Amino acid sequence: MVARIADRDLDLALELAPGEVLAVLGPNGAGKSSLLQVIAGLLVPDEGHVRLGADTLTDTAKDIALAPHRRGISLLAQEPLLFPHLTVAENVAFGPRSRGNRRAKAVAAEWLRAVDATHLADRYPAALSGGQAQRVALARALAVDPHLLLLDEPMSALDVDVAPAMRSLLRRVLRDPAHPRCAVLVTHDIIDAITLADRLVIVESGRIV
Repeated sequence: MVARIADRDLDLALELAPGEVLAVLGPNGAGKSSLLQVIAGLLVPDEGHVRLGADTLTDTAKDIALAPHRRGISLLAQEPLLFPHLTVAENVAFGPRSRGNRRAKAVAAEWLRAVDATHLADRYPAALSGGQAQRVALARALAVDPHLLLLDEPMSALDVDVAPAMRSLLRRVLRDPAHPRCAVLVTHDIIDAITLADRLVIVESGRIV
């Protein structure tokens, strides 16, 4: 990925190896969220490109900018952002079903089991604790089998006694030997980086330092 955005004073270039988890640290306003937005397709740079494997997702020189839902990327943010009118199971099945997967219900059940949330399947988001909701959000992000997982401070809104369990869950999912995940983790917590990442970059004033 190479991205330059003049009005945000952003000039970043980075590569991610297959199966690698990259942690991105830096102060508020450094450009970490902009980095994720460019990768996810929520922000088009003035100049640059984003490639995922053999696929070009963004290329300003060729006027290519795939829509976010066509990129094969999932984003897990600070807030779970679950659909309030859907049950937990329906939330997780939403992505596969919208892609025409006839096994959407079974896929949702598989991922709820993977994140230890099977017992929450029939509840609505309003009845979940913060930690439970974030587990469900992780299951929903993974249910579409993304090529890349973007993690935007996924533990920052959790209570200190809940965050370690979520961190352990993320490590288990990302390090699954049968299906290792490629991920970019934005965090302020060095424990997240040490526990989850293979490599670390520091961003300051829109630059990797």
